Amino acid sequence: MQKLSLEEELKNNTYPGRGIVIGTSEDGKKAVTAYFIMGRSSNSRNRVFVKEGEGIRTEAFDPAKLEDPSLIIYAPVRVLGNRTIVTNGDQTDTIYDGLDDELTFEQSLRTREFEPDGPNYTPRISGVLHIADGKYDYSMSILKSNNGDPDSSNRYTFSYENPKAGEGRFIHTYARNEEPLPSFEGEPKWVDIKGDIEEFTNTVWNSLNEENKVSLFVRFIDIETGEYETKIVNKNQ
Repeated sequence: MQKLSLEEELKNNTYPGRGIVIGTSEDGKKAVTAYFIMGRSSNSRNRVFVKEGEGIRTEAFDPAKLEDPSLIIYAPVRVLGNRTIVTNGDQTDTIYDGLDDELTFEQSLRTREFEPDGPNYTPRISGVLHIADGKYDYSMSILKSNNGDPDSSNRYTFSYENPKAGEGRFIHTYARNEEPLPSFEGEPKWVDIKGDIEEFTNTVWNSLNEENKVSLFVRFIDIETGEYETKIVNKNQ
């Protein structure tokens, strides 16, 4: 697999939808994750990220304009002990509850499938970062329809142990901006992770399509101490 420029991957796709990046900082000291949302409809664009506990949730920027909240209002990031959960939907809660009941990441998602938003059938993408005793590993998952067939679900889980400095994996909901929107294809992309949290946040945000981007969350977690720093960027201010 060829390592890709995260910046170029974002710039060359006008609508990757929602995306998760997980990896390691250039100095090897921080676990890195980012989650972004984009939107084409007024309902999808009418959102912001807000802090909630150690995680975040989405909420309507203008509550009066909120239409259907079912697939756009959720907690994308939650923290359970030494695990940070990042997803593109309410399966964050499913994973949280599963891990709390001592199920694995993969087992926790067995009750879920892609979103019921035909004809796109948006994949559910998820990730979990695990930091303990100065060691770090992470897993990612995608639940998708079988090439647009809602009667068949495809489930994929990818695990990364001892991740290397300055690199990560990137998964997003849509392969490209077409109608209907085609699901992400293949395993998570191998991408570079550059700069400190300020530089990384600016690179991701500035690389997303200006018209379609909505919000971005970035977190750098110290692998030795578990302490973290968070950045949130909302287009709606």
